[in-house]
Amino acid sequence: MRILLVHSHPRADSLNAALRDATRESLEAAGHTVEVRDLYAEGFNPALSAEERGVYHAVTDNYAGVADHVESLRTADALVLVYPTWWYGMPAMLKGWFDRVWAPGVAFKLGDGAIEPLLTNIKRIAVVTTYGSPTWLLWYIGRTDRKLMGRGIRRLCAKDCKVEWVTLTRMDHRTRAECESFVTRVRAHFRRW
Repeated sequence: MRILLVHSHPRADSLNAALRDATRESLEAAGHTVEVRDLYAEGFNPALSAEERGVYHAVTDNYAGVADHVESLRTADALVLVYPTWWYGMPAMLKGWFDRVWAPGVAFKLGDGAIEPLLTNIKRIAVVTTYGSPTWLLWYIGRTDRKLMGRGIRRLCAKDCKVEWVTLTRMDHRTRAECESFVTRVRAHFRRW
């Protein structure tokens, strides 16, 4: 399987960087082809400019500046996102990637009454993320991140696309051993893909 792994964290020495590496290594060990897009490391610009918004609905014109990301997305069988959850959602960098890359003609086309999915090549989505909050608080606020991914992003992919989550809560209170244990859990999860 061809997997697009999108990583969004500004620090190369972070737990999220270790999770990115563990995910990639495990997927490759399982025989998959993995393309890593490290948004911060490659200097991805998440801001949709006035000019880009002006051509947002002009298919192919809206690929300017992100054509390589569009190609990565279109050729992937699965999408793996590795990022920290900040303020109950994905980092602005990753949100900007969705804003700029998942555009009309790439992720969807406007139909009569509803958008029509175009990323039917993507049959599986996995999210590896950390939360500062405890589980009970995430449930209390409604797991907005899971709703976005499961009800919004997933809808633009294959009809039977599966979405899975590998998470660590209470990140700000974890010991080094607990973080290392989570990395081990991530490795085991993706070895089974």
